[in-house]
Amino acid sequence: MKGGSSAPGDYIYFKSQVPLHKIPIGLKQWRYYDFGPKVVPPLICLPGTAGTADVFYKQIMSLSTRGYRVIAVDIPRVWNHHEWVQAFEKFLDAIDVHHIHLFGSSLGGFLAQIFAQHRPRRVRSLILSNTFLETQRFSAAMPWVPIVCWTPSFLLKRYVLTGIPNGPHEPFIADSVDFVVSQVETLSRDDLASRLTLTADAASVGPLLLSDSFITLMDTNDYCATPQELKDQVSERYPGARRAYLKTGGEYPFLSRPDEVNLHLQLHLRRVGVEARPDLVPGIPKDGSSGSSSEQNDKKDDTDGAPNNERNDGREYADDAPNGDTTNSENPSTEGQPPLVPESTHSGDFDNQLLGAIGDDLSAPPLPHALLERHQHIFATKALLHFMLELLILYLLPLYLVRVYINRKYCLKLGQSV
Repeated sequence: MKGGSSAPGDYIYFKSQVPLHKIPIGLKQWRYYDFGPKVVPPLICLPGTAGTADVFYKQIMSLSTRGYRVIAVDIPRVWNHHEWVQAFEKFLDAIDVHHIHLFGSSLGGFLAQIFAQHRPRRVRSLILSNTFLETQRFSAAMPWVPIVCWTPSFLLKRYVLTGIPNGPHEPFIADSVDFVVSQVETLSRDDLASRLTLTADAASVGPLLLSDSFITLMDTNDYCATPQELKDQVSERYPGARRAYLKTGGEYPFLSRPDEVNLHLQLHLRRVGVEARPDLVPGIPKDGSSGSSSEQNDKKDDTDGAPNNERNDGREYADDAPNGDTTNSENPSTEGQPPLVPESTHSGDFDNQLLGAIGDDLSAPPLPHALLERHQHIFATKALLHFMLELLILYLLPLYLVRVYINRKYCLKLGQSV
């Protein structure tokens, strides 16, 4: 884990092209990115405890060039789940968005479900990645949460980072970990305290009015901080949801496996009736073509060589799409938005090509997690012990030394007087 690594080149380009918005709503400060045609119902991305809006920059860059609107937000400083629902609804009202599709990872997926439970008319679909249904297990692992507001920032950051495996990893997963570590360093003490409080606050997801057919579960089969038992509970709660298993990807597949994640997101949006508008993307011809003719011929050859059942899978996602979600919340203009790197918008060829590369991974059953569960338990125990030891050294040891000093001084004075 290299906390001081430089920012990736594509992230630097993203920052130069996509503006960061900061707006105060009441007592909450919202930080978010909003990019893509405004006439398209947005996909709103919610990060986990260690994430920020920036961790979804690969999704913004890819999906916006294909005509989708993507909004990535930071979790604001809220201290319970009812406050989260009210604050997020005020945020949607402030940016004039009424109907949304939510993509949440870990804590973000839990908050997405909570919002869908309490505001069912606003949520049209859910994509949940490595998430959970209740916080009881995390609350039991963090008995010190009542004093989290008085805990120094460096201790909170260290506790959050102990949940991230320290390698060795393959290069792409290692890069994703490094990027998230760099984002944790940008979070304040109040930000971290708020997110840890949300993770340990007693709450659970109740029944949703949303049909399972409008939910996609996207989990990784290798290491993940969310215990497999909790992910299995999510699968049991939504038996009719679409499964999108990734064999590898770690805790942050949206960074380490962006092509696969973006494919699943695009197929989900098509399936639930979101119509992309590539004709409104600056820099892309209105006929939807881009790139050199040789690249298009290569993609055509790859698609023609794919098995029929793989191409049928791509059409199945498109044919299942219901005629829903036609909300137009803003003026259909993309003026003022700088263009990102043009990408091919042949959605059919793109889907089939990646489906051929992924193969049977879309429905592959999860691998055994007994060993990972054991390591996760060890990680949590060590983190708690380290935290309590440092808290003891920083706060109780100085008090003990002061008391010893006072007693010694008193004894000396008493001895001199005798």
